[in-house]
Amino acid sequence: MRTSRSSILFPIPVRRAIRKLGHDLRDARRRRRIPLAIAAQRASISRTTLIRIEKGDAGVALGLYATVVFVMGMIDRLADVADPKGDSVGLQLEEEHLPQRIRNSGKQKR
Repeated sequence: MRTSRSSILFPIPVRRAIRKLGHDLRDARRRRRIPLAIAAQRASISRTTLIRIEKGDAGVALGLYATVVFVMGMIDRLADVADPKGDSVGLQLEEEHLPQRIRNSGKQKR
């Protein structure tokens, strides 16, 4: 039995998320009534690569996924994936390390 490269290299939650992204992109293309060949042409990729993306193949480059997201008109949502405003863990950790009090440095501006 042959195993795909993506099943070996990526953790299960990552594979699931990429698979969901691919299926969501396929659904977005279908809702827009864009044929596979035209979507592939607009993304400057082959039909085969677009099929792999829509199946959620983790071995396809992130840039190609991003290009398909752009073709579907949703690139602004991709840009916000790691936005600091939505990073609750990072914000909480940052808040925990705030100083308890702030002291004057001894020099006062006049």
